[in-house]
Amino acid sequence: MMRRILPIILLLFAALPSARAQTSASQAERCVRRYATHYRVPPELIAALIDVESRWNPRAVSNKGAMGLMQLMPATAQRYGAIHPFDVEENIAAGTRYVTALMWEFHGDMRLVSAAYYAGDHWIQVKRLNYNSPDVVAYVEQVRLRYTMRKRASTGARRR
Repeated sequence: MMRRILPIILLLFAALPSARAQTSASQAERCVRRYATHYRVPPELIAALIDVESRWNPRAVSNKGAMGLMQLMPATAQRYGAIHPFDVEENIAAGTRYVTALMWEFHGDMRLVSAAYYAGDHWIQVKRLNYNSPDVVAYVEQVRLRYTMRKRASTGARRR
Protein backbone atom coordinates (compact mmCIF):
# COMPACT_ATOMS: atom_id res chain seq x y z
CA MET A 1 0.00 0.00 0.00
CA MET A 2 2.78 2.45 0.98
CA ARG A 3 4.64 1.70 -2.26
CA ARG A 4 1.63 2.88 -4.25
CA ILE A 5 1.08 6.03 -2.24
CA LEU A 6 4.71 7.18 -2.08
CA PRO A 7 5.05 7.95 -5.84
CA ILE A 8 1.81 9.95 -5.72
CA ILE A 9 3.04 11.97 -2.74
CA LEU A 10 6.38 12.58 -4.46
CA LEU A 11 4.62 13.78 -7.60
CA LEU A 12 2.52 16.20 -5.57
CA PHE A 13 5.58 17.64 -3.84
CA ALA A 14 7.44 17.88 -7.14
CA ALA A 15 4.60 19.96 -8.58
CA LEU A 16 4.60 22.46 -5.70
CA PRO A 17 7.71 24.50 -6.59
CA SER A 18 6.56 25.07 -10.16
CA ALA A 19 3.15 26.24 -8.98
CA ARG A 20 4.88 28.53 -6.49
CA ALA A 21 7.21 29.84 -9.21
CA GLN A 22 4.25 30.60 -11.49
CA THR A 23 2.48 32.43 -8.69
CA SER A 24 5.64 34.40 -7.93
CA ALA A 25 6.15 35.28 -11.61
CA SER A 26 2.55 36.38 -12.07
CA GLN A 27 2.78 38.38 -8.82
CA ALA A 28 5.94 40.05 -10.13
CA GLU A 29 4.31 40.83 -13.48
CA ARG A 30 1.30 42.38 -11.71
CA CYS A 31 3.67 44.47 -9.56
CA VAL A 32 5.53 45.65 -12.67
CA ARG A 33 2.28 46.78 -14.31
CA ARG A 34 1.01 48.45 -11.13
CA TYR A 35 4.18 50.39 -10.28
CA ALA A 36 5.04 51.27 -13.88
CA THR A 37 1.54 52.66 -14.34
CA HIS A 38 1.71 54.52 -11.04
CA TYR A 39 5.07 56.13 -11.85
CA ARG A 40 4.26 56.55 -15.56
CA VAL A 41 7.17 54.58 -16.96
CA PRO A 42 6.80 51.93 -19.65
CA PRO A 43 6.09 48.55 -18.02
CA GLU A 44 7.98 46.99 -20.91
CA LEU A 45 11.13 48.84 -19.79
CA ILE A 46 10.81 47.63 -16.20
CA ALA A 47 10.19 44.06 -17.44
CA ALA A 48 13.14 44.31 -19.86
CA LEU A 49 15.42 45.42 -17.03
CA ILE A 50 14.26 42.46 -14.93
CA ASP A 51 14.78 40.12 -17.93
CA VAL A 52 18.39 41.24 -18.23
CA GLU A 53 19.19 41.82 -14.55
CA SER A 54 17.86 38.67 -12.88
CA ARG A 55 15.90 36.63 -15.43
CA TRP A 56 12.96 36.99 -13.01
CA ASN A 57 14.78 35.30 -10.12
CA PRO A 58 13.66 37.11 -6.95
CA ARG A 59 16.59 35.59 -5.01
CA ALA A 60 19.30 36.65 -7.48
CA VAL A 61 22.48 38.15 -5.99
CA SER A 62 25.23 39.56 -8.19
CA ASN A 63 28.93 39.24 -7.47
CA LYS A 64 28.86 42.97 -6.60
CA GLY A 65 26.04 42.58 -4.08
CA ALA A 66 23.00 43.67 -6.11
CA MET A 67 19.84 41.90 -4.93
CA GLY A 68 16.48 40.67 -6.11
CA LEU A 69 14.54 40.91 -9.35
CA MET A 70 15.77 44.38 -10.23
CA GLN A 71 19.27 43.78 -8.83
CA LEU A 72 19.31 46.76 -6.50
CA MET A 73 22.54 47.64 -4.74
CA PRO A 74 22.01 47.91 -0.96
CA ALA A 75 22.29 51.71 -0.89
CA THR A 76 19.92 52.08 -3.85
CA ALA A 77 17.43 49.65 -2.30
CA GLN A 78 17.47 51.62 0.94
CA ARG A 79 17.32 55.00 -0.82
CA TYR A 80 14.20 53.99 -2.77
CA GLY A 81 12.43 52.20 0.06
CA ALA A 82 13.21 48.49 -0.26
CA ILE A 83 13.86 47.47 3.34
CA HIS A 84 13.57 43.82 2.29
CA PRO A 85 15.18 43.79 -1.18
CA PHE A 86 14.28 40.14 -1.79
CA ASP A 87 10.59 40.90 -1.33
CA VAL A 88 9.18 40.95 -4.86
CA GLU A 89 6.88 43.92 -4.33
CA GLU A 90 9.39 46.05 -2.41
CA ASN A 91 12.11 45.32 -4.96
CA ILE A 92 9.95 46.22 -7.96
CA ALA A 93 8.52 49.30 -6.25
CA ALA A 94 11.99 50.60 -5.33
CA GLY A 95 13.49 49.68 -8.70
CA THR A 96 10.66 51.42 -10.54
CA ARG A 97 11.08 54.53 -8.38
CA TYR A 98 14.79 54.48 -9.26
CA VAL A 99 14.03 54.10 -12.99
CA THR A 100 11.56 56.98 -12.70
CA ALA A 101 14.25 59.19 -11.17
CA LEU A 102 16.62 58.21 -13.99
CA MET A 103 13.92 58.97 -16.58
CA TRP A 104 13.64 62.50 -15.14
CA GLU A 105 17.41 62.91 -14.91
CA PHE A 106 18.03 61.79 -18.49
CA HIS A 107 14.89 63.35 -20.00
CA GLY A 108 13.35 60.02 -20.97
CA ASP A 109 16.33 58.83 -23.06
CA MET A 110 16.03 55.10 -22.44
CA ARG A 111 19.57 54.44 -23.67
CA LEU A 112 20.96 56.71 -20.96
CA VAL A 113 18.47 55.39 -18.39
CA SER A 114 19.55 51.80 -19.11
CA ALA A 115 23.23 52.73 -19.04
CA ALA A 116 22.79 54.61 -15.75
CA TYR A 117 20.83 51.71 -14.25
CA TYR A 118 23.78 49.44 -15.04
CA ALA A 119 26.81 51.68 -14.47
CA GLY A 120 25.46 54.29 -12.06
CA ASP A 121 23.95 57.63 -12.86
CA HIS A 122 27.09 59.63 -11.96
CA TRP A 123 29.18 57.99 -14.68
CA ILE A 124 26.53 58.36 -17.33
CA GLN A 125 25.72 61.96 -16.30
CA VAL A 126 29.39 62.86 -16.74
CA LYS A 127 30.07 60.87 -19.92
CA ARG A 128 26.60 60.80 -21.59
CA LEU A 129 26.76 58.56 -24.66
CA ASN A 130 30.54 58.81 -24.84
CA TYR A 131 30.71 56.09 -22.21
CA ASN A 132 32.33 53.40 -24.34
CA SER A 133 32.60 50.53 -21.89
CA PRO A 134 31.81 47.37 -23.87
CA ASP A 135 29.87 46.01 -20.87
CA VAL A 136 27.63 49.08 -20.74
CA VAL A 137 27.08 49.10 -24.50
CA ALA A 138 26.19 45.37 -24.46
CA TYR A 139 23.86 45.86 -21.50
CA VAL A 140 22.02 48.77 -23.14
CA GLU A 141 21.62 46.71 -26.31
CA GLN A 142 20.24 43.73 -24.35
CA VAL A 143 17.70 45.96 -22.60
CA ARG A 144 16.77 47.60 -25.91
CA LEU A 145 16.16 44.23 -27.57
CA ARG A 146 14.05 42.94 -24.66
CA TYR A 147 12.12 46.22 -24.50
CA THR A 148 11.42 46.16 -28.25
CA MET A 149 10.29 42.53 -28.09
CA ARG A 150 7.97 43.23 -25.15
CA LYS A 151 6.62 46.42 -26.73
CA ARG A 152 5.77 44.58 -29.97
CA ALA A 153 4.12 41.77 -28.02
CA SER A 154 1.99 44.17 -25.98
CA THR A 155 1.02 46.20 -29.06
CA GLY A 156 0.12 43.02 -30.92
CA ALA A 157 -1.95 41.77 -27.99
CA ARG A 158 -3.94 45.04 -27.93
CA ARG A 159 -4.72 44.86 -31.68
CA ARG A 160 -6.39 41.47 -31.44
